[in-house]
Amino acid sequence: IKSFLCEGEKVNTISDHLPVYKKPVSDKEFGSYLSGLIEGDGYINKKAINITICFSHQDASLAYYIKKRIGYGIVDKVKGKNALLYRANLEGSIVIARLINGKLRTADKINNFICLLELINKRIPTRIIPQRKDTSLLTDSYWLAGFSDADGSFQVKTIKRKEKNFGQEIRVCYQIDQKKIFILEQIREVFGGSIGYRKSQDTFYYSSVSFGSAKKVINYFDHFNLLSSKHINFLKWRKVYRLIQKKKHLTENGINLILKIKSTMNSQSKDINEL
Repeated sequence: IKSFLCEGEKVNTISDHLPVYKKPVSDKEFGSYLSGLIEGDGYINKKAINITICFSHQDASLAYYIKKRIGYGIVDKVKGKNALLYRANLEGSIVIARLINGKLRTADKINNFICLLELINKRIPTRIIPQRKDTSLLTDSYWLAGFSDADGSFQVKTIKRKEKNFGQEIRVCYQIDQKKIFILEQIREVFGGSIGYRKSQDTFYYSSVSFGSAKKVINYFDHFNLLSSKHINFLKWRKVYRLIQKKKHLTENGINLILKIKSTMNSQSKDINEL
């Protein structure tokens, strides 16, 4: 039977057993995660001491976790939208500034952060000296986990192909959309994959194309866990990869199971064990 894999491509083995789930422990780990989250879905006000982070209503627990870790601020519902905002007050902004200083990677956020520090330093006895942007490898910290909780997605794509098994070609894709290409190029550098451009939306997107890239993505998120509801989607996505690894996609039952898992992704369903 012919597989849908690219010529010569190998599905590298991953463990059936999940590593123990863990959240960032140290301030360094949490600061890296928070930096990624803010650079994805946060706003740093450069004219007033104000930092906000937007969350989907599904991630209310994450919003309150962030508030608890910081120790200050409020979480509000966004009127007319299925979204929440964490708003840091002065004390919260000072805590965040110390946590993310030297861990930001994108020019716009760094420029706003420097302006914010100037305002904060007028209100505190000991100045916070702005650090250079983080140029460390993306796979060495929680930064990409935070960024992916904000802007990433895990997708199982099915394409109808007459020449494929049971008329289905299965692809597993980790994807991030951005207005600017810089971070996407860094992601491609560590995972492989491709970058495309959507003219209608004026956005770039990164997509892990090969199973080799998917294996690297799995290795990263097995170690640096997502904290949002996207962690459940990642586990389902990972399970599909394991089914392909075991060649279950070459059977009708296997294809049906993959389609069932796909139908529960990006939904409220949280029980991966029932699939």
